[in-house]
Formats: sequence, C-alpha cells, structure tokens
Amino acid sequence: MNGKLYWRQRIPMILLNGIGMAALAAFLRLNGINRDSLLLILAVWGTVLAGYLIWTYRRRKAQMDELLHLSEQLEERYLLPAVMERPTRADDLVFYQLLRQSGKSMLERVSAAEREQDAYREYIEQWVHGCKTPITAMKLLCENHRTDFTKDLLMELEQINRSIEQALYYARSEHPEKDYLVREIRLFDVVHQEIAENRYLLRQCNVQLDLAETDVSVYSDEKWLCFILNQIIVNAVKYRTASPVIRFFVEQSGNQVTLCIADNGIGISAGDLPRIFDKGFTGENGRNASQAATGIGLYLCKRLCEKLDISLTAASDGETVFRLSFYCNDLIHPVQG
Repeated sequence: MNGKLYWRQRIPMILLNGIGMAALAAFLRLNGINRDSLLLILAVWGTVLAGYLIWTYRRRKAQMDELLHLSEQLEERYLLPAVMERPTRADDLVFYQLLRQSGKSMLERVSAAEREQDAYREYIEQWVHGCKTPITAMKLLCENHRTDFTKDLLMELEQINRSIEQALYYARSEHPEKDYLVREIRLFDVVHQEIAENRYLLRQCNVQLDLAETDVSVYSDEKWLCFILNQIIVNAVKYRTASPVIRFFVEQSGNQVTLCIADNGIGISAGDLPRIFDKGFTGENGRNASQAATGIGLYLCKRLCEKLDISLTAASDGETVFRLSFYCNDLIHPVQG
C-alpha cells in the first residue's frame, strides 16, 4: 500500500479535527478554563487522534500487503475473491462482492473458452485423421504404379502430410501431457524412422546423409520426438545448398545426451539466430530461399521441447547445427546402466 497516498487522503480528516480542536479551545477559553487544563485536553485529543490514525494505517497496510502476497501466489488471479477472507468493513464488503461477481463472470468466460478450444482441437484431430486415410491410399497407389509422375506426386503427398501433421501438433501443443507415452527410445531408431518418412524428399533433392550411429537411448515420447526431428530435417532440405549434406551424431557430457543434426545449408544469420524459435519468424535467409516459409515449425519444436524437458538450441557457423539435449536424472541412470 502506498503510504504517501494514504496519508494524503487523510489530510481532510486531520484538518477537520484541527478545526474542531481550535473551536473547542476557543469555547473553553471563553468559559474560563485555565491554560494548563486546556493544553491537557488538546494533548489528549491529539494523542488519541494520532494513535487512531497510526493504528488504522498499520492495520490497513497489513491487510493490503496480505492481499497482494496472496494474489502473487495465484496463477489465476481472478480466483482471488474465492480464497480471500470476507471483510468486516461495510465499504470493503461492497468491493468484495464486486470482486466475487467479476470473478464468477471471468470463470464462466474461461470455461466457455476452454470448451470452445477443446471442441476446436477435437475437430482438428478428426479432420487430420480423415485426411490421412486418402493420403495413405494415394501413396499406396503411387507405390504400386511407379512412374516419373507418381514419384513427383509422392513428394507432394509427403508435403501435404507434413502440413497436416503440423496442424495436428499445433492443436495439441497446448496440452501435450494428455498425449504422453514416455519410454526408453534408441535415438537412431527415431532418426531412421524420420529419414524413411521423408525418403522421397531426400532422394528428390539429392541429399547425402552422414550418420555416426550409436546405441544411446533416452527416455522421452517417441511420437513427439519424431515430429520435432521431422521439422528440423525438412528445414535442412528446404534451405539446402547445391550439394546438401545432413549429419546426425550424438554428444554425451555427464548426465546429458545430445542428438545433433547438422547441415551445410544456407545457414542462419547471427542477427536472426536468437529469434528463430519465435512464432511466425522466418529470418532473412529463410525469406530469400523460400516464400512458403511460415515460421511455425521451429516455434512448435521449441514449445514441445519445453513440455518434454528437452533443451533445443541452434548454432550456425559454417554449418547449421540443431542440438536436442536430454537430461538423465538419478532415477534413470541406474536403468540405463
């Protein structure tokens, strides 16, 4: 509570009491009260007034500080009226009722927004699953009728499938914990899976792969990890040079295992590097190389990595390297050993 403002607002009350003390002193003096008795009466009045004002200030300050502390501990601060004590003062009670009414209204709006968001997410999931069936059927038809045309069509179908997957994971990214299945995963099994998933794109773009394969395993969600790897691989291909190479290797340090994906593409400028995980940001090199860049892929990767407790970093000096760092705690170490 602002002490200066509090005492400034008490100036009219203090002035009113000063006028009352002056009027009382004049009245008593006219009625023959001696000076010592008059000073005693005024001193008692002033002491009682000062004591009351100081006690009121400290009491109100303690109440307001407690409310501020309580609000800082709440994530949803609109729930403050539900946890605060019911006030005893009449004016405070009015504000308390107003807070409860506004909190109730906010809860209703939040609940309605959450229901609408859940309904939208369910619709997106149903739409994605509905689209995947004809895409899979078209892939099978192209596989069974190999021509130059169907090879090009397969690459475009992969692109459509990636876009649909991105829409699905964007819809689920708000609450990925509802879709977790954490288990032991061999890192290069996931790498091989995503290479196979993008085989037509990699083959069409003549991408050379360099895998420093190891048997290192981590504990994570395979499906979400596959999506993150897919986005990084596709970006490496999208921003490739004339002789594209993508390298996969693992670094280990203490309780940390890092999967590195490096490419010799056009790179990321030093000025853009701190912002590549921002939503909608594409960067100067990205805009020049691809007009279709949306700036959503890496944003989703970073968001999902935060949910999965994976550290995602990027560096670009000669080659662009994305690092996915997995942390092994004391409970996992004995299992991996």
